Amino acid sequence: MSLQGKTVVLGVTGSIAAYKAPSLARKLQSRGAEVIVVMTEAGSKLVHPLTFRSLTGKPVPVDMFDPVTDWQIEHISLAEKADLVLIAPATANTIGKIANGIADTLLTCTVMATKATVLIAPAMNVNMYENPIVQANLEKLQGVGYHIIQPKVARLATGVEARGALADLDEIVRRVEELLNAGD
Repeated sequence: MSLQGKTVVLGVTGSIAAYKAPSLARKLQSRGAEVIVVMTEAGSKLVHPLTFRSLTGKPVPVDMFDPVTDWQIEHISLAEKADLVLIAPATANTIGKIANGIADTLLTCTVMATKATVLIAPAMNVNMYENPIVQANLEKLQGVGYHIIQPKVARLATGVEARGALADLDEIVRRVEELLNAGD
């Protein structure tokens, strides 16, 4: 399968797994996708937007109120360009906001405005991931048609071996390909 001619909006949030997102962007590009990165403020503290701009050759919006060089409503423009919105890594915070209709970041506004397929790849501490509220939010999102790729069991930032680590990048790319090529 290929992602040729497809646009993936990659949302990067404030999970420690954000360090894997540049490699994910590269893997998506190697399959032919145009990758546009949108970061939360917390995500931009872990991996600098310049990293993604260098990899994708595109500006990396973080704040809804950053000055723009060409007039467009950023979240609407991104939402319309996307064939798929991929949030990887997705924090409990961002998952909760989306599940409850809170659109207070450029990323959450983009998700609310898109008609594209949305794939969420959670990455967080096992206690957070297993929290009944987080699980209910994930179920709620699945119930309205969002796709979830489960985190894997691995050594987490706290040193414990448990579920919560970002899914393997190749598995994420495979799911993106499946979702975008389902109708072909």
